[in-house]
Amino acid sequence: MIRHIKRSDAEGLANLINRVENEAEYMLFEPGERQTTPEAQRKRIEAIEKEANSTIIVAEDDSQLVGFLMAIGGTARRNKHSAYLVVGIASGHRGQGIGTKLFKGLEAWALEHSIHRLELTTVIKNEAGVALYKKAGFVIEGTKKHSLLINGEFVDEYYMGKLL
Repeated sequence: MIRHIKRSDAEGLANLINRVENEAEYMLFEPGERQTTPEAQRKRIEAIEKEANSTIIVAEDDSQLVGFLMAIGGTARRNKHSAYLVVGIASGHRGQGIGTKLFKGLEAWALEHSIHRLELTTVIKNEAGVALYKKAGFVIEGTKKHSLLINGEFVDEYYMGKLL
């Protein structure tokens, strides 16, 4: 099931973010680099509830959070129409259409909230992620050279965007 986050999801979201960061090869934070706490997520959820151009959509399976898609809206008048996205899906639930459903849910929310532009970055080698984003209608707008250092190697990221 895809739905908007609730304050009561803070612990589940913290656990999911920690799990995804420990499993995923291409997240910004390395395994163990940070520990997200339920209290930090509760504060994030409360802050997002106050912003008309930000949200978190979650995927739930058997009453457990298995995926999230955060939209962080611009804070200046000139970019309030855009939202930067961060997505994570637990490894055992990838390749099952959850990402596609998260993006569809987010797009419906974005249209209701006058969001005109969605954007994200992804490591070029993240073939599954790039395929998901393209399937969701994102296009590659540019390349961020040597953007991240992963396992001692500089890697490039794509800037990707979608206009609604």
